[in-house]
Amino acid sequence: MKTKIIIPAFLLLCLTFIFVSCQNQSTGFVLPEGDIAEGKVVFSELNCQSCHFTDEFEWTGNPEYDDPKVELGGEVTKIKTYGEMVTSIINPSHKISRKIEKEMATLPDGSSKMEQFNYNYIMTVQELTDLVAFLQSEYELVVPQYHYPY
Repeated sequence: MKTKIIIPAFLLLCLTFIFVSCQNQSTGFVLPEGDIAEGKVVFSELNCQSCHFTDEFEWTGNPEYDDPKVELGGEVTKIKTYGEMVTSIINPSHKISRKIEKEMATLPDGSSKMEQFNYNYIMTVQELTDLVAFLQSEYELVVPQYHYPY
């Protein structure tokens, strides 16, 4: 009789642990912290500025080749999570803003130029974490200003 009571209690404990663990993971996939300075190096070495620009990096793209000019950083009313940043780098077509989608040059197969390079094979996990740290540092969260008519 006691065995039948212990097994359900153990099962309940395991399910509680899984539920609590899942709740803690709801903010996204998390890798170790990166280094902002090293992230700047990665941004430059991967030639990200051929399509993207920040306050620190000028766009070096070529309009003749339909290189997109996508700003990263600046004031935003919602910061991307760590997981969203990682996803944007390793799977760039996962979620593209409508504004950028209009400007973005696509290849004949419908993929983006960023997908053409498949950074999953090019960068290390450390470079990825450093790049995300740098990119996150480029954004500033601001409270939206609403003007109500009187």
